[in-house]
Amino acid sequence: MSYIRRLHKTVPSVSHPDPVQPARLPTSLVFLMASGAGLSVASLYYSQPMLGLLGPAFGADAAHIGLVPTLTQLGYALGILFLAPLGDRYDRRRIILVKAARLALTLLGCGRAQGLGGLLAGSLLLGITATMAQDIVPAAATLAPEAHRGRVVGTVMTGLLFGILLSRVVSGVVAAEFGWRVVYVAAFAGMLAILVGTWFGMPRFHPTTRLGYGRLLGSMGQLWLRHGALRRAAFAQGMLSMAFSAFWATLAIMLLDRYGMGPAKAGAFGLAGAAGALAAPLSGRLADRRGPELSARIGAGLAAFSFAALALEPLLSPTGQIVLLAVATVGFDFGVQAALVAHQTIVYAIEPAARSRLNALLFTGMFVGMALGAAFGSAMLARWGWMGVVSFATGAATLALIVRLVPRIGRA
Repeated sequence: MSYIRRLHKTVPSVSHPDPVQPARLPTSLVFLMASGAGLSVASLYYSQPMLGLLGPAFGADAAHIGLVPTLTQLGYALGILFLAPLGDRYDRRRIILVKAARLALTLLGCGRAQGLGGLLAGSLLLGITATMAQDIVPAAATLAPEAHRGRVVGTVMTGLLFGILLSRVVSGVVAAEFGWRVVYVAAFAGMLAILVGTWFGMPRFHPTTRLGYGRLLGSMGQLWLRHGALRRAAFAQGMLSMAFSAFWATLAIMLLDRYGMGPAKAGAFGLAGAAGALAAPLSGRLADRRGPELSARIGAGLAAFSFAALALEPLLSPTGQIVLLAVATVGFDFGVQAALVAHQTIVYAIEPAARSRLNALLFTGMFVGMALGAAFGSAMLARWGWMGVVSFATGAATLALIVRLVPRIGRA
């Protein structure tokens, strides 16, 4: 115990939202934050390419097994809304450690689930505990020097986005070769590694407010009403996330039904989407140089165009359809991620002392969109087929673009 106390005393602290910082953060710290964000948020998406296996394993049809990603995204939204604001009130390092431990145990529990009810309950809890990613990103924004904040946040977001996209590849391949339970057990081991790295490598943070929990949550309503820029960012990113989730929550089922592609090939589409993660550092640099508004508009426009292009599928051969699907996946992933980094840059600049609460509001909107997208996407696929999903995603992304192009929307 005395060794642990001495270790804590040697860890540097952050005393206020924007402390004097070195010109650049240590590469190892940025890598740790990017890896932690990526592996934690990856937990939300392991199930998506495995739905074709999970349904038969639990005797569930497409509608019921579709509740797995829906509840995961809903849990994430609830966790962001009710837990992420605590980063302004308590040491973010301690919060990250607690969530990492609980996330690891939840992953292990999902891997051992014996019935659909247990998996659904685990999926909801998985979403709640995976919100450690939303403690890491504000920590990165706080540690980063102001002149390079967009770049640092963009780099951490690259890790987060690679976690989102490559999780589908890994889970699809591993599930096809070794079974779906192995995916969750391997994720459990990865999260333990992040827990150890965070213990030794993450600096401590002092709180920026002394508000009690009730008043802390109440202040989020005041922030929402006070800042039109926050409302616009949350709504636009929520619409983009709705389109994003509708696509990914239905892709594996569509590929299996139409092309006979199993979870490994469905997950491989994550490789195409991973190219879109390159948008994060590029968008961060553009936001530092030209302002985040331009990045947000470019991202939303590219996403809307890419989804709309999928309407050309019926005119192409089966090979051409797969190529178009891959190209569009790169395009809309690039656009969605570019817009996200731009919106984070906008929001983090509003009130530095309230970054965790502002981040919670932004990502609550985003993951409510994710949950609704998964639900609506599954319903569209069941009733109107793949073109119904494409139409829904195109409409949602276009609405996000309108919000960014019309400055009056969301202003007080």
